[in-house]
Amino acid sequence: MNEAKLRDLLAQVSEGKLPPDQALEKLRTLPFAEAGQVLADTHRVIRQGFPEAVYAEGKTLTQTTDALTALVGAHGCALATRVSVETAAMLLQRFPTGSYDPVSRLYRVGQMDRASQAAPVAVVSAGTSDLSVAEEAAQTLEFSGAKVLRFNDVGVAGLHRLLARLEELRAASIVIAVAGMEGALPSVLGGIVAAPVIAVPTSVGYGASLNGISALLGMLNSCASGLTVVNIDNGFGAAMAAIRFLNGLANEPKFKAEPQ
Repeated sequence: MNEAKLRDLLAQVSEGKLPPDQALEKLRTLPFAEAGQVLADTHRVIRQGFPEAVYAEGKTLTQTTDALTALVGAHGCALATRVSVETAAMLLQRFPTGSYDPVSRLYRVGQMDRASQAAPVAVVSAGTSDLSVAEEAAQTLEFSGAKVLRFNDVGVAGLHRLLARLEELRAASIVIAVAGMEGALPSVLGGIVAAPVIAVPTSVGYGASLNGISALLGMLNSCASGLTVVNIDNGFGAAMAAIRFLNGLANEPKFKAEPQ
C-alpha cells in the first residue's frame, strides 16, 4: 500500500462506500507482512517514499521469493538487489513479468506508479569497470520513476571526455559520481556543477586502492565542499540518497512546528 491508496481507502470509509471493518482488514498488513521467514516492511513507502528493497545476496531462494511476493502483493512492484544469475533464472519462473539485468544485478517486478517532475539525475561513471555500480544506481532511480542521464567512461585520466558533456551535466538536478582507483571524479564534478553531488567509491583498482578504501577516503577528504559520500560499491544507496533529495524538493513538510 502506498500513500495514494491509503488516502483512497480513508476516503471510501469517510464517504460510506466501505465499511470500517473491511477497511480494518485491508490495514492489517500495515506496517509489515509476514511471509515465511521474512517480515516485509510494507509501510516503508509511506514513511520514506520508496518501498523496501530485497537485498538478495546471502538470502536463500525461498527467502528472496517470499520477500518479493509480499512486496509485490502490497505495492504491485518490487526491487531486489545483488541477485545472482542463477537466482534470477529461478525468480523469472516465479515472477514471469519481472526482468533481470546481469550488469546491475537488479531484479525488477514492475516499477513505482509515479513520474518525477524534476530534471534528470546524471549518473556518471569513471570507467567501464565501474559500470555495474553505476547501473545499480541508474536502474534503481528508473524503478522509482526518475529520469536518468548516463555518462560512462569519463574519468579524470581523460578529462576532456567529461568537459565535453559539461552543459548536459549542469542541467541535471543531482549528479551521482561513481569511481574507483583514487576516486577523483566526484571532486572534479563537485567543482564544476551546482547540483548536489553524490559520490560512490568502487572496489576497482590495483593493490593500493585497497578494494575501494582509497577511493572512499579520497571522496571523504574532497576539497569540493558538500559532497555526499556513500559506502563502497553502494549504487543502491546513492540512488536512495538522490530519491530522498527529489522527494524533499517535490513535497512540502507534512508536519510544521507550532509557533512559539
